[in-house]
Amino acid sequence: MSHNTRREFLRHSAALATLRAVSPWALQLAGIGAAAAASDPRDYRAIVCLFMRGANDCHNTVVPLDRAGYDGYAAARQDIAIPRNELLPIKPGNAQGREFGLHPSLAPVQALFDKGNAAILANVGPLIVPIKDANTFRSTTIARPPKLFSHNDQEAIWQAFSPEGAKMGWGGKMCDLLSGMNGKHTFTAISTAGNAVFLASEKTVQYQITNSGAVAFNRLAAKDIYGSTKAAEALRAQIQSGASAMGGEVLAQEYGNVVGRSIEAQGLVSAALAKLPENDARIALPADLDKDRLAQQLRIVARMIGVREDENMQQRRQVFYVSLGGFDTHDNQLAKQAELLTSVGKSIAYFQQAMEALGVADKVTLFTASDFGRALLNNGDGTDHGWGGHHFIVGGAVKGGQLYGQFPEVALRTSTDVGNGRLLPTTSVDQYAATLGKWMGVSRSDLPVVLPNLGNFASADLGFLG
Repeated sequence: MSHNTRREFLRHSAALATLRAVSPWALQLAGIGAAAAASDPRDYRAIVCLFMRGANDCHNTVVPLDRAGYDGYAAARQDIAIPRNELLPIKPGNAQGREFGLHPSLAPVQALFDKGNAAILANVGPLIVPIKDANTFRSTTIARPPKLFSHNDQEAIWQAFSPEGAKMGWGGKMCDLLSGMNGKHTFTAISTAGNAVFLASEKTVQYQITNSGAVAFNRLAAKDIYGSTKAAEALRAQIQSGASAMGGEVLAQEYGNVVGRSIEAQGLVSAALAKLPENDARIALPADLDKDRLAQQLRIVARMIGVREDENMQQRRQVFYVSLGGFDTHDNQLAKQAELLTSVGKSIAYFQQAMEALGVADKVTLFTASDFGRALLNNGDGTDHGWGGHHFIVGGAVKGGQLYGQFPEVALRTSTDVGNGRLLPTTSVDQYAATLGKWMGVSRSDLPVVLPNLGNFASADLGFLG
C-alpha cells in the first residue's frame, strides 16, 4: 500500500471512528432518516452533476445576440469571438425579449431548451456574501472565497465550499440527509469519475463505478489461475472469508470491512445491472457516441437509475457525479472547446432521451458545473482563469426555456469586471445547490447545514425546478 493510499485509508477509518462516537450531525441524520422513511415509498428523485474540469469558457457558450451585447463581446474576444451568424439562437421566455446564442456545437441543448427541458443559470459562482460590484471587491475587505482563480482550489470550493483538501461536499451532505429513504445506503452517492469531493461526507461512503459496471476484484472474477479452476475457487473462498474474519488492529479490521463491503456491492450491482444491459434499446448509445467518455459515464448512470427499484438496489434518492476534462483552454480554444461541447451537447441529449425512455424524465435533473468561468479578455489564442460562469439545468422537472439569474454585461471594464473580464458572480453556488436540494427533499431548516453561506443571500430557491 502506497503512502498516499494508506493516508487516505486512515482518513476514512478516522471518519468511521468519529461516527461510532455518535456526533451531533449523526444524531440529526438519524431523525431525518426515520422521517424520510415514512414518506411515499414510490417517490424517486436524483440529481446528476456534470462537472466540466479545467473551467469551461462560458462566454463562448452563451452569447448575447442583441447588437450592443454582441458588439461588446466581439470587441473583447477579437479573434476567438464566434461569428454572430454561427451562434444558435434561443429566446428565453423570461428575458424581456432579449435573444442569446449558444455555441454552434450545442444544437442538442438548443433543442432541449426550445422544448422546455433545459434552462440556463447565468453568472453563478462561489461567493461567501453578495458583492455589489467590482469597486466593492477591490476597495473593501468584504469576505470572498479563498484562492480565487486556482483550478484545484476553486474546483473544491464549487463542490465543497473549501479549498483543496476539503473533507465534505454538498452533494455528499445531501446524501447524508436523504440516505435513510433508501433500502441500500451504499448506492446513494455514486461517482463514475473516481473519488469526488462533491460526494464526500461524514456518513455516506460514495460508491465508485466504472462505465461498464461494478469495480471488480480481478481474482474474484478469474475463471482459472495458471490453468486451474480449483485454484481460482480456493482463492475466491479465501478472500471472501478473510474479508469478514480479519481481526487484530484497527487498520486490519477496517481493511476487512472495506473488502467485505466492496465484494457485497459488486455482487448486488452486477446482479441488478444484468437486468438492464448496455444494449437495451432504452439506454443504448447511438453509434456516434459509442466511444465518447462522457456518454459512457451517463449510460452507466442511466442503467443504475433504470434498476433503482430492483431488490438489490431499493433506491429513492440518489446523487451522481460525472465529469469531463480538458476545458483549460489557454490556447487553441476555438477547436478545443468545439470538440468538448460537442460531447457535452450530444451526451446531455442522449441522457435526457434515456430518462424519457425509462419513464423517469421528471424525476432526474442533470446540472452542469465547472472550476470557474474564464476571463472575457482574449489572451491571443485562448482565455485565462475567471470567476462567474453560465450553466445548464436539464430534465423533465426543469422550468425550461428560461434564463435564471442575472445575465451580465459582456464587455471589459464593466461594473462586474474584477480584472481582464473576470466576472463577479451575481448568483452563488449555495443558491444553485439549495434549489436542487429543495427539489430533492432537503428541508428548509436543513439546507443551511449543507450550505454554510446560504443565509447570506436573499433567495434559497432560484425557481428553475417545479
